[in-house]
Amino acid sequence: MSAARIEGAAHATAAPTGGAAVIELRAVGKTYAGGVEALRGVDMRVEQGELVAIVGPSGSGKSTLLNLIGTLDTATTGQVRVAGYDVGALSDAKLSALRARHIGFVFQQFHLAPGRDALDNVADGLLYGGVSGRERRARARATLERVGLGHRLAHRPSELSGGEKQRVAIARALVGEPDLLLADEPTGALDSAAGRVVMDLVRELNAAGTTICVITHDNEIADALPRRVRVRDGEIVSDARTGAVPAVHP
Repeated sequence: MSAARIEGAAHATAAPTGGAAVIELRAVGKTYAGGVEALRGVDMRVEQGELVAIVGPSGSGKSTLLNLIGTLDTATTGQVRVAGYDVGALSDAKLSALRARHIGFVFQQFHLAPGRDALDNVADGLLYGGVSGRERRARARATLERVGLGHRLAHRPSELSGGEKQRVAIARALVGEPDLLLADEPTGALDSAAGRVVMDLVRELNAAGTTICVITHDNEIADALPRRVRVRDGEIVSDARTGAVPAVHP
């Protein structure tokens, strides 16, 4: 499903203009109890099919930005739009539906059910989507094959390597065919070889059309993606094309 077009002048960054926006933030701020200002004046637009790194040190505000984009939290000021929807105008039930239909999450810790095999862990991502059990498993199988784990369907997390666990987690995030994949430190729990495999998969998924934001503190990862958004002290301090070449679309 294509994201709705959102009209309006884009701010002066390296982001493209004129296309369909999957994410659009306008003058967004977030203040927590006690007056802690985590974000202020953030403008950002991510269009359909982009692969973006959001990079910054611990405490920079990138995790808060992830929570706002992922509709896990709400902005104090400004407007957040995801997949064409004004997040601040939605009820809790509609926010849950937006997440289920349009957003896939991948975290540093894999959050796999230890007693269930790879197939069931991925199929469980469709539990609340009104999909039959047979269809859930069929789609889970196809998605695991897509991430190169068709031979590991019956293996439980304890029988998988770290890189394989992360690929199962990515498959679970993708099985609902979201418009947007949010990957929060997806290589943080992996060794360098497994991390490279996961990032290669991220590029392949993007080449197939998935819009992806990778949240990371790792400058090497950020510099290897086509667009790099730097966050520091609650503000976007740069938004630039890196010169990295994205994967070629099939």
